[in-house]
Amino acid sequence: MISQEDLDEVSRQLGRPARDIIEVAARCVCKRPLVVKTKPRLEDGTPFPTLYYLTQKSATAAVSALEAEGYMTQLQRDLLEDDKLSNAYNKAHQKYLQERDEIEVVDEIDGISAGGMPYRVKCLHALVAHSLATGKGANPVGDLALAKLEWSPKVCTCL
Repeated sequence: MISQEDLDEVSRQLGRPARDIIEVAARCVCKRPLVVKTKPRLEDGTPFPTLYYLTQKSATAAVSALEAEGYMTQLQRDLLEDDKLSNAYNKAHQKYLQERDEIEVVDEIDGISAGGMPYRVKCLHALVAHSLATGKGANPVGDLALAKLEWSPKVCTCL
């Protein structure tokens, strides 16, 4: 369950009305929302595979900067060369699907998670959000991206 106060804050962070949020999945050290958990099917019927959504402005900006630097290319290369990383990423994908299906099974997105899992690195925002929401070790690529960021979840940078 999400409070009206949290919905208002997420809407402020996003610059648009928040939609179809189930709960705040991770918070800043100041207690403001950092990551939200969303419904697998939006109210208008649209399938929405991204279960965890990064909302805090400074976090999203930091991840965008990391993407712009080309870090996803390095991570993609690492996935191809490191079987341990690849296997852990696949496990993160499977767990993600399980978590989402526990909320609602949406046939149109069956087998599709977020961020490019399990074979690609497509969106660091989704992968970092997954790591922040579920904790270190849940998503190895999200963890690697978090470690590379100049931003830290341990320091409030809420705007």
